[in-house]
Order: sequence, then structure tokens, then C-alpha cells
Amino acid sequence: MSHNPDRPDQSATPETAAAALAATVPGESPDGLPDRLPDGLPAQLLSAALERRLLKAIRRGASMEDIAELRPNRVSSPEEAIRALEDGNARFFSGQARRPEISANERRAQIIGQTPFAAVLACSDSRVPVELVFDQGLGDLFVVRVAGNVVGESGLGTLEYAIRHLQVQLVLVLGHEGCGAVAAAMLTQAEIDQEPEHLRRLIGQIQPSVQDLPAIRDKKARMREAVISNVRLQVHRLRQQAVIREAEASGRIRVIGGYYEIGSGAVDLLTEPEELQLD
Repeated sequence: MSHNPDRPDQSATPETAAAALAATVPGESPDGLPDRLPDGLPAQLLSAALERRLLKAIRRGASMEDIAELRPNRVSSPEEAIRALEDGNARFFSGQARRPEISANERRAQIIGQTPFAAVLACSDSRVPVELVFDQGLGDLFVVRVAGNVVGESGLGTLEYAIRHLQVQLVLVLGHEGCGAVAAAMLTQAEIDQEPEHLRRLIGQIQPSVQDLPAIRDKKARMREAVISNVRLQVHRLRQQAVIREAEASGRIRVIGGYYEIGSGAVDLLTEPEELQLD
């Protein structure tokens, strides 16, 4: 039987992982592991080896800063961030999600700080749990959620913080199938005027994206087009902001869009300029 590299080896333990790691990585320390775990290790090997390293560090009286430094950097470029999201979503919709968990020691080490590789502006819809959809664990994603994944003052400030201070590699605007906020923006103005003041304002941030939709008879296809049109509008608005514009122009981050299909669990990422161009 061939080994599936995407399925964790259930027989791996901290001891066997340490032995395997020591056999492949030079410069090990007296406890059988290198001073810093390298990037690119298989998930189960990395988890077991990291757990042993953390236990050793704690027993030696290491500081939380020292412990936090032990975790390898999984993502170092916008392209790698996109691949990490694609791979995680592929696991999710195919039923192979790893549901990444961390040990108590790893969780304590996160007290020092966070190092997410991507920021996600997503809808507040309870059917769109971003970390689950992309099969990511604690500390991997910096998520801003608001109905209709709308760019507002507080959300924009949050994303600027993620770029300036957390060094995220990617900003994703994620829309989804059956978005109620987008559907509300497609109502008549008389119907919208019946809603509370702040909800009317939020809907107003979406309305420009759905005013000139192409004639599509199929309701599901028309709704998908409306959601993606809103994603494009919100990406465009983000790119008008100086911090985001400068970071993307320098190549340090990318700003992309995405559409999550609730029924299948699949996310279509919009990464090419023509996919994100306003009509």
C-alpha cells in the first residue's frame, strides 16, 4: 500500500519523530533535535518533534520568547500564502481536513505574539468559518468579519495593522454563496429604506457592485455573479488605501478575492488581474 503524504502517520511519536529528524537534519543539539526546526517538515513529524523540543525547553527553564522562536515559518511569500490556502481548502472540501491542533505548550508560546500568514476580510455569516474552510490552526489567519465582507473604517484599520505590524503576506476578500447582505443590496430602494439606519448604510456599501449586473436568468448564477462583483468592489476599495497600495506595489503582499461555495465547501480564489477588474 502506498503512503499518502497528506494523511498524518498515526504511528509517529515525539521519540520516533526526533529520531527521524535527527537522521535528516545536521547540527542537532544534545536532546536529539536541531536548535531550530526547519521549514517544510511533514505535518505529523513537525508536530511531534516540536512537542518534544517544547517540553525540553520548558524543563530547561526557557523563556516564552525562546519557546516562541522554536516554531518554523510556514509561509514566506504571497505565493506560498496562496498555495497554503488552496491546499487547506482542498483538504477541507475533500473530507481530508487535518483540523490543525496545537499542544498546550505551543498554545502557551502564542502568548508572546501572533504570526498569521494571511489576513482575510470575510462575511459574518455563521456558515463561513474561515479557519475551518482553509483548514488552518490557531495563529495562522488574521480574520476580519463583517456582513457582506464590506470595507469599513474599523475593518480597514484592522487590515492596516495586520500589514504593518503582523507582516501578513496576503490579504483575501472572501465572499460566499447565498450572501444575505448582497441579496439585500439587490432589493428595491423602497424595501431597503425599511431597514434600520446602520444596516441601510452597510447595504449602501454593496449596492454599486450589483447595479449593472449582466442579464442572467438563472437565480443561482446571478447571485454568484453579484457576490463576486461585490468582492471585486471591496478589493478595489482596499487597493485605494495607501498602506495596502504601497505594500502590494512593493511585492510584500498580494490582495486577492475569493468565492466560497457553501454546498461543496470549495473556494475559488480570484488571483489574476482580469478576475479582479471592475466591470
